Amino acid sequence: MAGFDLVVIGAGPGGYVAAARAAQLGMKVACVEREERLGGVCLRVGCIPSKALLDSSELYAAAGERLAEHGVGVGKVRLDLKTMLARKDRVVADLTGAVQTLLERAGVEIVRGNARLAGPNGVAVESAGGKGRSKGAATLEAKAVLLATGSEPVDVRAFPADGKRIVTSTEALAFDAVPKRLGIVGGGYIGLELGSVWARLGSEVTVIEALPRIASTADGQVGRALERSLKKQGLSFRVKTRVVEAKASARGVKAVVEGEEGKQESFFFDRLLVAVGRRPLTRGLGLEEAGVRVDDKTGRVRVDAAYRTSVPTVYAVGDLVDGPMLAHKASAEGIAAVEGLAGLPGEVSYDAVPSVIYTHPEVASVGLTEEQVKARGVAYCSGVYPFGGNGRARCAGEAEGFVKVLAHQASGRLLGVHIVGPRASDLLAEAVLAVELGASAQALARTVHAHPTFGEALMEAAGVAARCAGDG
Repeated sequence: MAGFDLVVIGAGPGGYVAAARAAQLGMKVACVEREERLGGVCLRVGCIPSKALLDSSELYAAAGERLAEHGVGVGKVRLDLKTMLARKDRVVADLTGAVQTLLERAGVEIVRGNARLAGPNGVAVESAGGKGRSKGAATLEAKAVLLATGSEPVDVRAFPADGKRIVTSTEALAFDAVPKRLGIVGGGYIGLELGSVWARLGSEVTVIEALPRIASTADGQVGRALERSLKKQGLSFRVKTRVVEAKASARGVKAVVEGEEGKQESFFFDRLLVAVGRRPLTRGLGLEEAGVRVDDKTGRVRVDAAYRTSVPTVYAVGDLVDGPMLAHKASAEGIAAVEGLAGLPGEVSYDAVPSVIYTHPEVASVGLTEEQVKARGVAYCSGVYPFGGNGRARCAGEAEGFVKVLAHQASGRLLGVHIVGPRASDLLAEAVLAVELGASAQALARTVHAHPTFGEALMEAAGVAARCAGDG
């Protein structure tokens, strides 16, 4: 195999989107993937399966707890975990299959195997055989190579995951039974989402977080509201606390935790989910031998504004480079990288990259948090509007949470929008567009929103912020 314009290593959200866009632009493209299914961590064992379980478990919880207030009687609700997991697997299979179809129709050559850089214009692919693979080796030659191999869970040396009792997010998507007691190390979005799933299905969930609060990257006011809500749902939290020891046995896991004053306690869990973060997946890529520079502290690949590494023909995007490890950020970077390669003005507006925590209520945000605005010394206005005052939210019985809008005091330009409440992930799209276009709180407040809709809460919050900003 030879003569490609671009070889993409990795078929996750960064890789497959980049490969498809490059093919659209007329390039001859190959995409190398070591897993049987395309789609990367996101589609196989991350974003998609977790959201499938979140939706299923939310329906289960609603049937048992909330339908009665709407006058809907369903009798005793029964959990069929096997069916729930099978549905999740079907969703994954459908979407990963769709990615393969997308690339095939675009004319992208899909190569199965483990890829390694072989100089500035070569990729060596070692195939281990298996379904859909032929055992052997091949070298792909290309004008450019794009690294998009994503990330993997961070292991804790003191208690490494065994895949059975001490697990990563991958195993936590497929428990064969609901754990009676589930411990979670890490109060970020992965731990909170998976904790929500199993708590709804009947687990006693304890989240252990070393930092002073859960959801530490979220706006502080939003994070505190989320913690209060999750506590009401039965999750318990131990912040400023770290796990110093965890020992697995046939019966479960004994974990020793230490608080900020050095006091230690012991907990016994049926399963312990380690969700302390993710790290770039660069093992086996041959970066050092190829001359690709990696940050010694973070393990991230160093790139310039065009996503070129220290080797000019090798590019990198997604979880491999600086920034939040988000699927949509990887996709945007993949598109920008290949558009730049084609001579087009590809770029990513990092001020307008949204983030979401898919708990119930959801948390969604774009732009700066109030803590970040204060740290920069920017004069700002804050507008908060509760869903309790929103007619559509009241009708749906989803009145918990609020919308928060931060605006520049002098100009009214939107600095950040943060939502904790119903359908936050979908409501945020309007705010992302507003931030991307440099809109003001006044413009958002004056935009007519249909009534009654959840979106009116965003309009109202912008109106509160606009009253002290610019000419509001």
